[in-house]
Amino acid sequence: MSKHLHFIGICGTAMGSTAVAMRQLGYTISGSDEKVYPPMSEVLREAGIPVTEGYQGSNLPAEADLFVVGNAISRGNEELEVLLERRLPYTSMAEMLRREVIQGKRSFVISGTHGKTTTTTLLSWILEHAGRNPGYMIGGVPENFATGARFNRSEFFVIEGDEYDTAYFDKRSKFLHYLPECAIVNNIEFDHADIFRDLDDIRLTFQRLLNSVPRNGLVLLNGDDSNCLALKSYAPTLKVGLGSSCDEVIAITSADPESTSFTLSGVPFTLPMIGEFNVRNAAMCICAARHAGLSDDEIRSGLASFRGVKRRQTVRAEVNGITIIDDFGHHPTAIRETLRGFRQKYPGRRLWAVFEPRSNTSRRNVLQGELIEALREADGSVVAAVANPEKVAADQRLDVNAVAAAVSASGQLCFHEANTDAILARLKQQTRPGDVIIIFSNGGFDGIHSKLAAALG
Repeated sequence: MSKHLHFIGICGTAMGSTAVAMRQLGYTISGSDEKVYPPMSEVLREAGIPVTEGYQGSNLPAEADLFVVGNAISRGNEELEVLLERRLPYTSMAEMLRREVIQGKRSFVISGTHGKTTTTTLLSWILEHAGRNPGYMIGGVPENFATGARFNRSEFFVIEGDEYDTAYFDKRSKFLHYLPECAIVNNIEFDHADIFRDLDDIRLTFQRLLNSVPRNGLVLLNGDDSNCLALKSYAPTLKVGLGSSCDEVIAITSADPESTSFTLSGVPFTLPMIGEFNVRNAAMCICAARHAGLSDDEIRSGLASFRGVKRRQTVRAEVNGITIIDDFGHHPTAIRETLRGFRQKYPGRRLWAVFEPRSNTSRRNVLQGELIEALREADGSVVAAVANPEKVAADQRLDVNAVAAAVSASGQLCFHEANTDAILARLKQQTRPGDVIIIFSNGGFDGIHSKLAAALG
């Protein structure tokens, strides 16, 4: 008889994908959520998973073996309160993955402030294309796979290692549950200002990740990032980067609007993506795939057929000669590197950045100077109002007017607009055929992509 798991908060992206993958693995799955709507409600229904709308004690199945409590669930939730009162067995999603999916496998954990989703997807695809049939857990929508998660009996498991906390009862980073044989640390910067005090606090959690890598495993560090280089490991470590002191040295040899060629310690590869940032991601994947036993020819073939991740540099519309692009970037470094990559893809064209301060960090002024520098990479930019400003103290809140003024003072057009209609009006006034508009947001941004296409059309 299969084990029965009940997910509290099942309609979250990660929880829903995990529930579906566990169902496909043969588990009995049920769940509840207060926000039951498409697309996740449809995905769960198609997978044959019953979902109850609303949180209440009567949702808890008497026959369930384990209850998985989502990261968004906190004390005061009626279903959780009844769960605790009945002393039923519960755990977090991350710990459930450790026990039920990852234990005993060759686990490849991809971590870092930036590039996790793309790197996780690319490594999963390289292994898949080479016939290794990996299990995987991706925090996005991969173009090469039908779903964002797949759990199977393969010896390989690739997972996006998020440093965010695990659950209301477990404030450790999620990635500390994932039993890495191979840990990739793409980069380390200050982020998640709602749960980390400072950069030292973030470095500490990454050090704890490396402390869990066995001596017969492998650690791959960004050799050009001082925060990564400060980490110590008992496992063999390779520094990967452009600097000559790295163990695996990247050299970009050519670039065109659709691809980038490079060498890794003299060995040639080509990636069908743009920008130095993606080359760094690919270099990490090459080293990890070699550790998994793949040949360079197998790796090259996987790279050549990679199609990327939705909401990462995704063209949403072409209207009257203007290109509208959707990108998930919300940290200044991600915005800066994405804009630099688009200089490669769209040479000679004006780049517009439209940024919504929505994440817990971007709504704060802790990285305001870095945001100003990032927006200076664009020919023009528009900064939206801070989302849910009441959740951030006034003295800690991003000053969008100051950002616009500072960028404009450097000679680049920059505007702050209070709402979506004002942003549309500004872009309609300022843009011209040939321009490229990149929308940076980790949310829906009031449907601005389709609204902008209609306004420009």
